[in-house]
Amino acid sequence: MQQSAPPLATIAAALRRERERVGISLAELARRAGLAKSTLSQLEAGTGNPSIETLWSLGVALGVALGVPFSRLVEPPAAQVRVIRAGEGQRLEADQADVLVKLLAAGSPQTRRDIYLMELEPGQPREAAAHIPGSVEHLIVGAGRLRTGPVGEEVELAPGDYVTFPGDVPHHYEALETSWAVLVMEHR
Repeated sequence: MQQSAPPLATIAAALRRERERVGISLAELARRAGLAKSTLSQLEAGTGNPSIETLWSLGVALGVALGVPFSRLVEPPAAQVRVIRAGEGQRLEADQADVLVKLLAAGSPQTRRDIYLMELEPGQPREAAAHIPGSVEHLIVGAGRLRTGPVGEEVELAPGDYVTFPGDVPHHYEALETSWAVLVMEHR
């Protein structure tokens, strides 16, 4: 049986994580929650021996002040490691070009980015329409050679090369030889 973290240690780590996520000081959190800064300081340090009732009251007040459910403060975070093995995952094919993409990670509302693995074959280029305003594409070539970028500003890339360009304008992908690349779509 796996030993879980003591509740106070879990709450201390979650409090620090959520406070930093929101970007506020301990003093500001204390003000918003109506608690003494020294109480929060001890709680975030994982010191003291508060009762369950005290932890519940603190958790509810802090949850409201941070805009998170109480459960996020008392439940250890889920595993952060996720693996997609080569050859696994849903592959999507372009209709008019020899390009395959595989979504590796969709962005959350806070991150607003998606990560794709692209496989490109020479032949018909992929003409991509503009994405939502503020989109930015980041591409790192893993193997092969390709030409990409906004229409009229394309650049040629080789293994290890990185390019970034606005994704909210029409853009172009063309394999000059069998290639693969990692594409990060950033949505602002």
